[in-house]
Amino acid sequence: MSEEKNLNKILWQDFKALSLTEKGSYFQGSPAHTLIAQQFSREQLEELCALATKIRRIAKRREGGNFLRTLLSDKRAMLYFAQPSSRTYLSHNAACQILGLVTLDVRDSKTSSEVKGETPEDTIRTFSSYVDMIIMRHPVGGFCERVAWMLSNTNRPIPVLNAGSGADQHPTQALLDIYTLARSFEDLGGIDGKSVAFVGDLLRGRTVRSLAWLLSLYTDVKVYFVAPKQLQIGEDVLELLDAVGMDYEATQDFTSVMPKADALYMTRIQDEWDADGESATIDTAAFSINKEHLDILKETAVIMHPLPRRKEISTDIDNDSRAMYWRQMRNGMWARAALILTTFGRQDEVNEYYADNKPEA
Repeated sequence: MSEEKNLNKILWQDFKALSLTEKGSYFQGSPAHTLIAQQFSREQLEELCALATKIRRIAKRREGGNFLRTLLSDKRAMLYFAQPSSRTYLSHNAACQILGLVTLDVRDSKTSSEVKGETPEDTIRTFSSYVDMIIMRHPVGGFCERVAWMLSNTNRPIPVLNAGSGADQHPTQALLDIYTLARSFEDLGGIDGKSVAFVGDLLRGRTVRSLAWLLSLYTDVKVYFVAPKQLQIGEDVLELLDAVGMDYEATQDFTSVMPKADALYMTRIQDEWDADGESATIDTAAFSINKEHLDILKETAVIMHPLPRRKEISTDIDNDSRAMYWRQMRNGMWARAALILTTFGRQDEVNEYYADNKPEA
């Protein structure tokens, strides 16, 4: 096991001892950090998805939008994005704005006192003095957990929300992906019993690692890991799935998997993690989808992608009813708003408003 992954595992054990209940409910912690996908139970996922839908429907009307903006108007959040991002940053920022949460941000650590030799931990400890939550994206795996542990042992603990950590975790992306699948299959029996194919760079795709685990919480779900041999899913993920008895298959034959899948989860080559440009030597042409493949897919299938994309999805299929990646992006705003609101324990205000006003679907 690499030093980074070993550190991540140790920190996760320490974190569980710190603020998780025996049932794994992180919402009862103090503070309620969101760090890894393994924190979520199925019950929590369903509650968050239901809350996201209520927020989405309430926001359609002006009076509803005005109500939502009062919910966290007394709170502030720091968006600390030490790794380049536009989509994830804007999605979290929009989620904060929906709830009236004032945001501060640092999107380049070179603009902070780290350039003067300050440690990242001291930088974040400073930021925590000004805000009530830190939403963090960082290139080092395990760093969000380390920060959560540090802040939880101060005299002013605040929640940390992991918006992407190293190549290992992306829990809020996994949450929005579950919400997208739930919405896509709400008239087809839900996520239970479905087959999901992950395609592309699975070894370094943190979105895949997080979502694969969440799918293990559902009944009779089968997962296909479709990738070149060099980019196939890591053994550490398979060990977790084996431990819970999840049905999966690793293959390089995308064509045989296409007609079986209820959902295709396409990913790009993650060459930002390359040490010496080795990704350029891998032939990935067979791990893409275009208009010619649409006849092979189920009529009820959905095509997803965490974006940004390259050549793995042709723009020719963007307007096909099964292309769900644009809705997936918008779903992220609602799912993250639900998570942030629940972190502060104010979800009941939405539930009560929704019951009293019954917004249209």
